[in-house]
Amino acid sequence: MPPLNLTPVPLPYETRLQARDPAAIDLVVIHCTELPDLATAREYGERVLYAESGTGNSGHYYIDRDGSVLRYVSEERIAHHVRGYNPRSIGIELVNTGRYPHWLDSRHQRMDEDYAPVQIEALIGLLNDLRGRLPSLRYIAGHEELDTTQVKASDDPSVLVQRKLDPGPWFPWARVLAACGLERLPR
Repeated sequence: MPPLNLTPVPLPYETRLQARDPAAIDLVVIHCTELPDLATAREYGERVLYAESGTGNSGHYYIDRDGSVLRYVSEERIAHHVRGYNPRSIGIELVNTGRYPHWLDSRHQRMDEDYAPVQIEALIGLLNDLRGRLPSLRYIAGHEELDTTQVKASDDPSVLVQRKLDPGPWFPWARVLAACGLERLPR
């Protein structure tokens, strides 16, 4: 496996995110951005959504389609990426269109974009790097497994759709699990 090529590009509000002991991290959550490109994902990540703290929603790491790995938030900070699991987890976002731009439209719930092999290789490299640096890291889960909230569809409020579907049906779970040394989070 090639060496991990990681670029730190901290979000403007990173130091305002709550600090934590990296020894408490036992979970990695895999996401897809559901956006067209890394630039748009960065723009979304920089948005301040929580006025009281001056922070927003973002994963710790972003992996672009070309395998580039960027760190937006250090492990010593709690990023806002999945309800109920943030204090114990690292969020990894894979650039992928997902359901963009019709996230909650009941007629557009298919996720059609496959993940690039180089993107998955970079993910496996990052997971192995994290395992080497975070001794309590043990579990991995998809966002859709942890946030199963149903919401009203944007096109028809009488229909419910799942709020989060990422990383979606194209994510190669068997390959990643075989290579990363982590186990699926028990339900």
